[in-house]
Amino acid sequence: MTDPIVSTPEAACARLPGLDDFLCFAVYATGLAFNRAYKRPLERLGLTYPQYLVMVALWEEDGVAVGRLGERLSLDTNTLTPLLKRLEAMDLVVRRRAVEDERRVLVSLSDKGRALAEARGEVMRCIVEATGMSLAEIERIAGDMRRLRANLERAAETV
Repeated sequence: MTDPIVSTPEAACARLPGLDDFLCFAVYATGLAFNRAYKRPLERLGLTYPQYLVMVALWEEDGVAVGRLGERLSLDTNTLTPLLKRLEAMDLVVRRRAVEDERRVLVSLSDKGRALAEARGEVMRCIVEATGMSLAEIERIAGDMRRLRANLERAAETV
């Protein structure tokens, strides 16, 4: 059955959106731009962007299971474990087996990792400045993005 409005393949191709019209590309390209914006302030801390995200999650909730940390960061254990090993080698986190269940690995901040939290404000100042937006605009967009992610995750479960 053909679409009555688009009767030829040429007409269908003419109606397809371009790359800049894709929301997914806008999100992807913005993510890359964020990584570049974070690079300089995080270099001062000796962290990569993914390592910084792990640290932020631990500054919010210390002493968590690797599985819980992976859920918070939307990362698989196979991706998270090497990050944690590097952070442990940098003496920023400590990994240990849970006493009540040795299959669970708990991650805690070291004293050095807790002290690094003081630098968060400077990192955030740099990023807010780089966006050229007000905090209210940033909060609104972040809320919209969380809602978008939740909708997409829900849709992915039903496909």
